[in-house]
Amino acid sequence: MKEQKKVYIGMSADIIHPGHLNIIREGAKLGRVTVGVLTDEAIASYKRLPYLDFEQRKLIVENIKNVDKVIAQTTLDYVPNLLIEKPDFVVHGDDWKEGTQKVTRQRVIDTIKEWGGKVIDLPYTQGISSTKLNEKIKSIGTTPEIRMKRLRRLIQSKQIVRILESHSGLTGLIAENVKVNVNGIDHEFDGMWSSSLTDSTSKGKPDIEAVDITTRLHGLNDTLECTTKPIIFDGDTGGKIEHFVFTVRTLERHGISAVIIEDKVGLKKNSLFGNDVFQQQDSIEGFSEKIKAGKLSQVTEDFMIIARIESLILGNTVEVALERAFAYINAGADGIMIHSKEKTGNDIKEFCQLFRQKNKSTPLVVVPSTYNHITEDEFAAMGANIVIYANHMLRASYPAMMDVAKSILLHGRSYEADDKCMPIKAILELIPGTK
Repeated sequence: MKEQKKVYIGMSADIIHPGHLNIIREGAKLGRVTVGVLTDEAIASYKRLPYLDFEQRKLIVENIKNVDKVIAQTTLDYVPNLLIEKPDFVVHGDDWKEGTQKVTRQRVIDTIKEWGGKVIDLPYTQGISSTKLNEKIKSIGTTPEIRMKRLRRLIQSKQIVRILESHSGLTGLIAENVKVNVNGIDHEFDGMWSSSLTDSTSKGKPDIEAVDITTRLHGLNDTLECTTKPIIFDGDTGGKIEHFVFTVRTLERHGISAVIIEDKVGLKKNSLFGNDVFQQQDSIEGFSEKIKAGKLSQVTEDFMIIARIESLILGNTVEVALERAFAYINAGADGIMIHSKEKTGNDIKEFCQLFRQKNKSTPLVVVPSTYNHITEDEFAAMGANIVIYANHMLRASYPAMMDVAKSILLHGRSYEADDKCMPIKAILELIPGTK
């Protein structure tokens, strides 16, 4: 009997549209419908993190007419759920006959034929484009609360979270929109790093905390207005404890997801100078008090304070760095950034592996400015959660601008520089609302 037949439908359910409702309606004609809602982890394995978290999407689907049961689908692959549910039918839009989902479809066919199951491919609903709907939603923007929460969701959902430095609205748009497809999987940046180095350099000032937080936030507002992805703020040393508590509240109010502060005191010098300049590390007790004060001052549970350890930069051992890491976690740090200027990256690998032997869950952040031969997959295997490309947008822009300026001087005209420049028409089309 029809009511005894079992129907399985897998979907992300992030943006519900008539196409989804049609699949559920047609599936219900065949039997009792179970919807496997993909988890954040499953979706993030092949494209962007969904706007709504799993529990929100599950609740929506549970309240759609003709849905009998909702379960979690923890992978893009249907097979684990199919072996449990043993459905008579798997219903999907016929768009999965081609492209990246073609392999997934074949695995479904091969699996359910073992018990006589059948795949039903429904014609794709015309006039509906998830891509265009996604673009419309992105154009609306986001709220500080939603933006702030995304970093924790990303850490929980992705093998490695990819962060790109941004120091302007334009670089923010690049981090927001650039995407490449590798073997059928979209790769994009998950968020942005507001670097004190690039903020100060772009203003022609030294990286010594000369640019105050109010000025930096004025610049950061340009990025906040035209992007939706989470932002990690470079808080340098955090300043005095009494000042840091206000910094935390200010960043939190703006929807920044995290601040990273380094365990140094005195006049800030860039870490990559190492011991070539005088740099003094804070005491464990002193820096722990700063972390505690910051955590007590925040309003939400979503904002993160990440402790940046400078021990390796200053020539100390991995063991010394680990001692500080565990002390900072005990003080309330939500994550650890381990920093190094060594080119091999061996000290970073040793730190991560030893850290993970004792602590399996606290997020680890790496910044491979000098050891940039190590891949994201290798960092993930070490136990790192976040990789920050900390200064590349500024470093890329300066040589390009210098080349153009020299070309104009050399030739007495700008004609020879045309191939180095973005077309004017492309600039006009780059920013929504320019036309």
